[in-house]
Amino acid sequence: MKTIKILIASTFLAILISGCGGTADIISTPVENIDSSPLKVSDLTEAEKHNWGHLDLVKDTIPGMSVDKAYAEIIKNKKGKKIIVAVIDSGIDIDHEDLNHVIWTNKDEIPNNGIDDDKNGYVDDVHGWNFLGDGYNEQLEYVRILASGDTSNPDYAKAQAKYETEYQKWLGRKTQYEQIYAQITTADEVLAKHIGKKDYTKEDVNAIKTEDQAVSQAKQMAQYMFSNGLESMADAKKEINEGLESINERLNYNLNKTYKGRINGDDPNDMSTKFYGNGNVKPVKKTESHGTHVAGIIAAERNNGKGANGVAKNVEIMPIRTVPNGDEYDKDVALAIRYAVDNGALVINGSFGKSFSPHSDWVRDAIAYAGKNDVVFVHAAGNDSENVDTEPNFPDDNINGEEISNTYIRVGALAPKYGSSMIASFSNYGKKNVDVFAPGAEIYSTTPENEYDTKGGTSMAAPAVAGVAALIRSYYPKLTAAQVKQIIMDSGLAVKPKVIVGGDTNDVRPFADLVKSSKIVNAYNALIMASQIASK
Repeated sequence: MKTIKILIASTFLAILISGCGGTADIISTPVENIDSSPLKVSDLTEAEKHNWGHLDLVKDTIPGMSVDKAYAEIIKNKKGKKIIVAVIDSGIDIDHEDLNHVIWTNKDEIPNNGIDDDKNGYVDDVHGWNFLGDGYNEQLEYVRILASGDTSNPDYAKAQAKYETEYQKWLGRKTQYEQIYAQITTADEVLAKHIGKKDYTKEDVNAIKTEDQAVSQAKQMAQYMFSNGLESMADAKKEINEGLESINERLNYNLNKTYKGRINGDDPNDMSTKFYGNGNVKPVKKTESHGTHVAGIIAAERNNGKGANGVAKNVEIMPIRTVPNGDEYDKDVALAIRYAVDNGALVINGSFGKSFSPHSDWVRDAIAYAGKNDVVFVHAAGNDSENVDTEPNFPDDNINGEEISNTYIRVGALAPKYGSSMIASFSNYGKKNVDVFAPGAEIYSTTPENEYDTKGGTSMAAPAVAGVAALIRSYYPKLTAAQVKQIIMDSGLAVKPKVIVGGDTNDVRPFADLVKSSKIVNAYNALIMASQIASK
């Protein structure tokens, strides 16, 4: 599910816009210096905002993964092995200027001939597979449980309670947004009339001196919007309108018990049918941008003078369109994982998740299958500010606390400010079930039609880690998937500060209490450790 932006509340705008072995001897930042590093108090520059996840904690005072340092000091001009990274997500714009040269091609398939040339069961899967067909909008899983009418389902009562709470919450948000949109529109009209032009500037607003109460209130609202990074009242209206569109999608599709979304002709409760969908892995609409953004975080071409740099080079992205605007189906996810494994992926990224999973066993079996076939599976921890040790978040890799795979990595999200605010307020956490944290808030990457945008979520943290896994597998191909996971966990920076949990300033805990490894991912350290282990 997509994450939603947060707009800080003011006295007259109280509203949320919400929205996926041992330790190395050599490390990027000496452990004893980490917590004595000066905190960055200045705002990030535009360049830092676009690349903060690749920066170095000591050099830049930003909790990035030291990716740029790894390229400058370790990778340099080394040639690595080409690694296929499967991205199980929404559609991916495979023609994007920053991705078109890193998209996987199935060389055993002849394009558009309507024949399953490689006999893998998927006809014309030239660049991956699309399990959704032409579908896009879907219900949430707990809504599907209610829509089935099966009151004997053990999750039915819990789903009903969740639905009643969520439906009322989103109805309330819709009303709030409509009111705020009306207020902004009125303020814009008042200012345009007072200033004498529609395309007034910040300077025009700041220069207003008036005793007219309506003009004064309009000025305050505009200045508040400007203080939140918006350049104009037109931008503010666009921001609120986009929020309204997301809310309406939630109410009309995700929370609509009568909506019929699955149009690919397949029964999601019957695992005997596997070869459905089509080979078109692209988004069905421009706003289906999640998969393209995730792919760019992993592998957007580096240093080509275009929008963003991916973490890994020597990568081919295998798009597997599986995640709709709503909750993914367990069957689709299970088959997508198996497709990735069977077609050569060595790393799989899964930036999706949900709290109900009727066929979670199918997905766990697929995760175990990936592990048995030496594939790293990286999964986003989720964006509910919850402890996944106690609150379910699927897919997971354990049954009653026993792990079924030693190659599954669950990732929480960092914000670009080292210190007490370094955990993204939306990020899930868990001392037992979240393995590491990585940059996930305010991440700049590719979006459809050769565009770029900033998004936040554990959906953005997972591909950062998938990129590090791909780097290790590229330059040290003899290491197993299990070794790659352990290296990522062991080589990170073990930070000691107490951090704010879930954005609640009354909930402050040691960082180590929120994550199994007690560490944030560091690509530089990981490559050093990989080299040491590979040489043994």
